[in-house]
Amino acid sequence: MIFNTGAALLDAIVLAVVSKDAEGTYGYKITQEVREVIEISESTLYPVLRRLLKDYCLEVYDKEYGGRNRRYYKVTDKGMAQLGLYCEEWKIYSAKISNILLEVGNGE
Repeated sequence: MIFNTGAALLDAIVLAVVSKDAEGTYGYKITQEVREVIEISESTLYPVLRRLLKDYCLEVYDKEYGGRNRRYYKVTDKGMAQLGLYCEEWKIYSAKISNILLEVGNGE
């Protein structure tokens, strides 16, 4: 993708991905799902996860999987509220961008 992805958009995408599972999900799976919409490396993802943890939007817990502990991330109530704000802002932002780009793209 040629458009830069800012911190707020990364936060919104990660919160949306993690919120899909009420029990939470783990880092590798988050990376794979985020990569379905934007290109992101694990070295970019983990600072996003740490920032969301620090801001109390995510909580973390370990769960045994295949004889080893796997770290799971789960969206908090504060994180769900923040995701709701991101979704509302995205609707407005994306509509404005689409209006101007599609107007030009249609040759009008």
